[in-house]
Amino acid sequence: MSKALPKPIFAQFIKQVKGRQTLDKATADAIAHAVRIWATERGATHFTHWFQPQTGTTAEKHDCFLTLRSIHGPTGEEVHAMDSFSGTQLLQAEPDASSFPSGGMRTTFEARGYTVWDTTSPMFIQPGPHNTSVLYIPSVFISYNGDALDEKTVLLRSSEAVSKAACRLMNLIKPVPAGVPPYVQRVYATLGTEQEFFLIDRALYALRPDLKICGRALFGNLPPKHQQMEDHYFGQMPSRVIATLSETELESYKLGVPIKTRHNEVAPSQFEMAPIFEEASIAVDHNLITMDVLHKVAHRHNLKVLFHEKPFKGINGSGKHCNWSLSTDRGENLLDPTVKPETNYQFLLFLVAVLHAVHKHGGLLRTAISSASNDHRLGAAEAPPGIISAFLGEQLSEVLDAVEEARPIKTFSRPHIQSVRLGGTSLDVKVASLPTITRDLTDRNRTSPFAFTGNKFEFRAVGSKQSPSFPVTVLNAAVASALNEITEELIKEKGDKPMVTDADKLNVIKRYITSTKPIRFERDNYSDEWVKEAERRGLPNLKNSPDAFEQLMTADSKKMLVEETGVFTESELTSRYHIMKEHLA
Repeated sequence: MSKALPKPIFAQFIKQVKGRQTLDKATADAIAHAVRIWATERGATHFTHWFQPQTGTTAEKHDCFLTLRSIHGPTGEEVHAMDSFSGTQLLQAEPDASSFPSGGMRTTFEARGYTVWDTTSPMFIQPGPHNTSVLYIPSVFISYNGDALDEKTVLLRSSEAVSKAACRLMNLIKPVPAGVPPYVQRVYATLGTEQEFFLIDRALYALRPDLKICGRALFGNLPPKHQQMEDHYFGQMPSRVIATLSETELESYKLGVPIKTRHNEVAPSQFEMAPIFEEASIAVDHNLITMDVLHKVAHRHNLKVLFHEKPFKGINGSGKHCNWSLSTDRGENLLDPTVKPETNYQFLLFLVAVLHAVHKHGGLLRTAISSASNDHRLGAAEAPPGIISAFLGEQLSEVLDAVEEARPIKTFSRPHIQSVRLGGTSLDVKVASLPTITRDLTDRNRTSPFAFTGNKFEFRAVGSKQSPSFPVTVLNAAVASALNEITEELIKEKGDKPMVTDADKLNVIKRYITSTKPIRFERDNYSDEWVKEAERRGLPNLKNSPDAFEQLMTADSKKMLVEETGVFTESELTSRYHIMKEHLA
């Protein structure tokens, strides 16, 4: 856009993206003109507002750039065909809102709805038939009354809520002189989605009505050799699979999706692809694009991709591990412990805020990952159970315990560990030709639903088939609420002092370390002992989706999602509750 648009128009657009002004008609028309030229030069004949209704997939309606215009010529009125694309067409379109899930907010006799261009997500061009292409315009989907009918509107609201709350906390603990711009003006929720899936031969898939209709096997026996030795994990990929994944990467790059990783997963015929981390709303768009591209490319290689969370009994299911963090417009990762986390009060404040959010709204996070298919996956074969807990690792747990108890940090004496200083540990493998390697601050716990993995949290409970939008929306909103609560606590501690002191920060950190202890669990989440312990700690154990859905309607959920963060209106929240139940039925 910066190359295609006049500089003043591009400057106006950037101001709009940052929320500083609305997009006026003249700017919209100028952008639409440049977009049409860019798209048609690349073979586009149609455009579509691409949106995410609450169907678990995406939706699109194609309109061509063709316009017929009457022009007075020498022989009278002449009709001419020409390409045309206006700012109004770019900004909004009008799908039928009553034909998508609305939870009762739209009916057949009040069917009008609107898709509105999401200016924060880049447009892209998808190839179509007969050497033509289609311009895709990422959009939100709202009703005639402005209610959110999609997954993206609430995600964008949650991103704004967590940005506002994080900026408020950051600018309280890092004040600047009057007349100087705030230390932080925007905070981004960042996301990396590890997409797991199965690839099976399409001819064999065609013989299985259970797979075709239900997405999973309903009959059959385990083969003599399946997952016993875990030798499929990180193994050499079959030639047809590597061709499929390589082509998927190439097609994704063309659409602006930065795929980073590909490998064999643990179960036979199971694989994974993961992108470079991006801002959350864009990462969600790119995950949905990746799933669509993978489906199309697999078809060309006579393979079928299965995104069902548990397509086969007796082996691992598939998740969509959502690696989540917060980053400032200055490039700081707010969940980076740095070398001395015990004195990094900024990190500790944001860490306890996330723990508080998970503790207070664990039931709601369980709701966000609930579906009939994910219920089959949770609780075994490296899939976390439905009891939401957080794993920090031995060293970071020791940091919190030491801070709470106002004592020095204990050192860890283990074989092969040469340095025991937190943030700087190293491993010597006792081979002269191999270098000493650095050790991560935390181990990994594949049974934990919400694990800290060095400088981010990995929400491992999200299902492979579902959009990551709603789980991230709930997480953003819960953290925004927790950050606001902690900010208020700091303001009380500050009192009449000119600024928040380290002692103020430490007092608040200690309180939240103590209050969030019930959500921290470092051991085996599959054990029967943990079920009993979680009950003793007061953590919800929602064993199925119907029970989890009820969490949406609790007073605490409504207060946080509606009143405190404004991510949902009460009618939107009620409609989503009905839609989720309808999907299950």
